[in-house]
Amino acid sequence: MGFLNFRNMSNISYYSPEGLKKLKDELLYLEQVERPRVTQEIADARDKGDLSENAEYHAAKEEQSHLETKIAKLKNVISNARILDESQLDTSKILIHSIVKIKNTANKMEFVYTLVADSETDVRNGKLSVKSPIGQGLLGKEVGDIAEIKVPNGIMKFEILEISR
Repeated sequence: MGFLNFRNMSNISYYSPEGLKKLKDELLYLEQVERPRVTQEIADARDKGDLSENAEYHAAKEEQSHLETKIAKLKNVISNARILDESQLDTSKILIHSIVKIKNTANKMEFVYTLVADSETDVRNGKLSVKSPIGQGLLGKEVGDIAEIKVPNGIMKFEILEISR
């Protein structure tokens, strides 16, 4: 009898087609532009002689290490990324990629946010991470519910006004 490896399943993140393309474009840039540039910097610094005293060489090697770590993490994110079929989503509850209209019950201000994966977060453009405190507090709520969200200065209450895609 087989078993499921739940540890790997928890790394799966859902993206819009545009969000996944952005990740893949960034990976391509890092591999095809940044990696060759850093490799060339290492070669140029190596040609300058004594490596033990060569600050340029050590800086380039450190940059290479950071770049390779970033590439590996990005490859991992992409390998666990799934495209979300928004036509199949239930609009009765707030899920990832829901567009929600909420009202702060204290000051009556209204906000519209789209809940997205961490890497697609762009608060200025209304894209809020599902892993943020507000995102976490809204998940699973329905129109008419009051979401009580713990923030550093207490608890904020938001009334759910609309849910759409």
